[in-house]
Amino acid sequence: MIFNPNDWTRETIRRHSLDMRQFIDFRQSTLSNGMRIIEAYNSSGLTFTLLPDRGMDIWTAHYKGIPLTWIAPGSPHSPDFGQNWLQQFNGGLLTTCGLTHVGPPEHDEITGEWRDIHGPYTRFRAQNINIHGEWITETNHELSLSSTIYQSTLFGTQIRVERKIWQNTHTPSLRLADTITNLGDQAVPLMVLYHINLGFPLIQQGTQLVTPFERVYPRDQAAKAGFETWPRYEAAQASYAEQVFFHHLKITNNGYTETLLINREETFGISLQWDTTQLPYLTQWKNTRQGIYVSGIEPGNCIPEGQNAARRNGRLATLEPGQSIETGWRLEILEGADHIKEHKEGVLQLQREGSPNPTFNLHDYASQE
Repeated sequence: MIFNPNDWTRETIRRHSLDMRQFIDFRQSTLSNGMRIIEAYNSSGLTFTLLPDRGMDIWTAHYKGIPLTWIAPGSPHSPDFGQNWLQQFNGGLLTTCGLTHVGPPEHDEITGEWRDIHGPYTRFRAQNINIHGEWITETNHELSLSSTIYQSTLFGTQIRVERKIWQNTHTPSLRLADTITNLGDQAVPLMVLYHINLGFPLIQQGTQLVTPFERVYPRDQAAKAGFETWPRYEAAQASYAEQVFFHHLKITNNGYTETLLINREETFGISLQWDTTQLPYLTQWKNTRQGIYVSGIEPGNCIPEGQNAARRNGRLATLEPGQSIETGWRLEILEGADHIKEHKEGVLQLQREGSPNPTFNLHDYASQE
């Protein structure tokens, strides 16, 4: 590294610059199609683009110019409820699924209500956007962005999401936290899944997924066919049928867990860490199809099975009137063999010594084995 931001103290920067935007910022602008975007940049080399008009999800992400995620052609798409979810899928680092349905399209078995795949959240517009910066140590300046998103239907669901995203000057990481509140006077179903999408060159032939798993469950016959190789990614193939696996993870005493994606040489990767208290499930989406080569690493309070199946199988969470929960995760770039080794040893130790998440419930999948 030519310059090391870890050496830049608060006093050093004060002597050389009067504006922290020289080193870190959330820069807001508007595209020609009317979409608002917010470009996040900092001195660590990690940059990413937020989409206020798509639930404050994350579109492009790069590390030192190298792309981290697959993006859909023509994206970012303006929110359009006349199109289906797949037509509106931007790809990108984060597409939030929910808030009351995650899974395939379905009619509600009780009310007959129609629900599109993965719910409407990612088409809602954020408001009350605020940016706040502070020095948290003498060598680390942290910048946060907060916003509010509503899923609101007259005489129906009234949910507020207060989303906050952090970046800092010297660590290539981002942190996201959601406070989800039921503002209504009736209990509502709550299904939330963070569809975190990684792409080439991080995901390519030989890339490995490392999780502290207790057990791994294939979703269907297509996944069963690839079960022996779920940790490894293959070369791009035409007409590849997606494979989905559900991971029962081991956790620390305080409920945290960690998952890694590591390149074949074990010199570059990402670490994803989260509190499993509200997000007990991890879904792995392998889609090594030619041209749309992408993998989803997806913490959630559910699996993508739909509200009907979740209700039948005792997995459907609810949010009571006035109740709030907090969810979120932290993503960190891992660069260099030593950095990878440290985190990999930590995950493998967690697999050996951690406790299986007690709130994980896939009894119906276990009975099929």
